[in-house]
Amino acid sequence: MASIKDVAAEAGVSVATVSRVLNGHPSVSEDARRRVTAAVTALGYRPNAVARSLRTDQTRTLGLVISDVLNPYFTELARSVEEEARALGYSVIIGNADERPDLQDHHVRTLLDRRIDGLLVSPTDGGSPLMLDAARAGTPMVFVDRWIPGVDVPVVRSDGREAVRDLVAHLHALGHRRLAIIAGPAATTTGRERVDAFREALAAFGLELPEAYTGQGDFQAESGRRVTEGFLDLPEPPEVVFAADNLMVLGALDAVRARGLRVPDDIALAAFDDIRWFVHTDPPITAIAQPTGELGRAAVRALIDRVEGRTGASVTLPARLVVRRSCGADPASGQNPTAVQRSTS
Repeated sequence: MASIKDVAAEAGVSVATVSRVLNGHPSVSEDARRRVTAAVTALGYRPNAVARSLRTDQTRTLGLVISDVLNPYFTELARSVEEEARALGYSVIIGNADERPDLQDHHVRTLLDRRIDGLLVSPTDGGSPLMLDAARAGTPMVFVDRWIPGVDVPVVRSDGREAVRDLVAHLHALGHRRLAIIAGPAATTTGRERVDAFREALAAFGLELPEAYTGQGDFQAESGRRVTEGFLDLPEPPEVVFAADNLMVLGALDAVRARGLRVPDDIALAAFDDIRWFVHTDPPITAIAQPTGELGRAAVRALIDRVEGRTGASVTLPARLVVRRSCGADPASGQNPTAVQRSTS
């Protein structure tokens, strides 16, 4: 069986050059790349799927870079991506950005070096020159959940504006008027979009969003706890805290309980991004649910369309409100929402 040294000798290049060619490294001359490719073919050198891809220009592998693997929403998204890709004959390599732009770009660079056929990304921020360069270079790419404005690739996402309006209508019917939000990072499209949707929904009911009722989080539980503590220290605390993601609402719940307060009697909680755990909290948490599995599957199909030379289209799916007891209503009881009593302290 031929070795990498045999390939180097046949091509008249160093072993390091052969390795760079096999890994798709850009710093190799076209002449060297052609000679290594010819030597691989002549000798039948087959170390892995990457080497085989030199003859087919495909590895049947997709890359997925998600924002936070510990976030149940992204865990479910990754699972649906992997299942759909496998059903269509592709494998998936996953990178966890941990909400860090530097780690995100590290994973993107590593995946591109491994000659993946296409890339799915949920960006941690909107300022990655690497992804802009990759898109301009023709790398098949799709953004999922979040996106980078100005980068011309398909976006597969949900639209939560109507669901946020439904949430505010629900809260208004319960008699709540002082509504606060724990926002996600302003550098992310979802962080900005959810605050805008919340503010617009409040305005539709004649309510304002004071600066004191807008707290800056980072899609992590600790920020939800910290922001909620600040809300509770206000001379007039909000009646409702709406967290712009699932982990931040869990942090908010910790802060409320640490003060000896009760949900929803003393303060109501709601979240964007429903997760299965919410039915097991006490009380179960009202949340806006995204069609996570559908988003993952649609993102894979859009990416494979681009990989295989078809036009991959953007997809937008509606989110929906799931009412539970954390805001004061008991959906199972048929209770009149306007009759729910709560503390205003």
